[in-house]
Amino acid sequence: MLNDYQAQLKELLQLTVKEQASDLHISVGHFPTIRLSGTLIPLLKKKKLSSQDTRGIAEALMVPQQFERFLQEKDIDFSYSFEDTARFRINIFFQSGNISAALRLIPTKIKTLEELALPPILHSLTKVNQGFVLITGPSGHGKSTTLAALVDEINHKRTDHIVTIEDPIEYIFEDDRSIVDQREVYQDSMSFAKALRATFRQDPNVIMVGEMRDPETIATAITAAETGHLVFATLHTNSASQTIHRIVDSFPSEQQTQIRAQLSGSLLGVVSQRLIPRIKGGLVPACEIMFSNPAVANLIRENKVHELPLVIETSGEEGMISLNRALASLVKNKEISLENALNYSLNPAELKLVR
Repeated sequence: MLNDYQAQLKELLQLTVKEQASDLHISVGHFPTIRLSGTLIPLLKKKKLSSQDTRGIAEALMVPQQFERFLQEKDIDFSYSFEDTARFRINIFFQSGNISAALRLIPTKIKTLEELALPPILHSLTKVNQGFVLITGPSGHGKSTTLAALVDEINHKRTDHIVTIEDPIEYIFEDDRSIVDQREVYQDSMSFAKALRATFRQDPNVIMVGEMRDPETIATAITAAETGHLVFATLHTNSASQTIHRIVDSFPSEQQTQIRAQLSGSLLGVVSQRLIPRIKGGLVPACEIMFSNPAVANLIRENKVHELPLVIETSGEEGMISLNRALASLVKNKEISLENALNYSLNPAELKLVR
């Protein structure tokens, strides 16, 4: 029986890779479904999945020890290599007593900033030796891909020791001029925080933290940035100002003044991105970019984070750009529709004025 599900799984993964879909969804009562250019498309030539089907596919994806852990913990994250042609980041979970799975296709080739159509100013983040860089945005909007592009540029251009801490490992870096050590949480270390603390004894130049999930990880990342390391990390936030709020608010009130002071001194920049449907097909990124300058550092230190959008808006000559200006530029260049720009804007009324 398991062989049947392994064959079914192979078909679905081959189709996902062939169509270059970003995701494959497995859920009871639904057709297997792929996501293309942001849109969910059910595979109507397949049959709707039963509870037995989803469990069988889940078992086909995991080794027995993983499946036992999944049954105990009710959800699991891991990466999966498929026929040496593709990798998937997988989350399997229970919902209403049934098993569902979300599989994210990870391209085997790490694209450059140019290939991703990201602003050229981001190259500057790969040339510094110390500080804290945050890539933010909603889930599924390319944060890991941008992070990989930045780290791989360093790998190709600098002779550094790069340590990544991920859950699970997504992109595989091939050592070039740098040494890249990739650590997977729960396989190579027990937690993000523990792995991050251990980097202080591993002589890194660059540290990449896949996700900052708790105050201990955030505090250690900031300390690493303060003590001579270049630290890249991601957060699920919607803007630069929200990112600062999220970091500070994750600490008790008595620690927040110290965190603001540390952050104001170590932050290099925040990139908040969205992937927006392109008129010609596919997706194109729109980025809010904030670099730390004396004004930004002072507003963070003085707890005047609400004033950061004004600094971003008035610092275009330094490479900063608001999300609305990025969206307006894409509309002007006929890359995206006005309707989509308004849908993705955090302030649609202001966007109409920017145009």
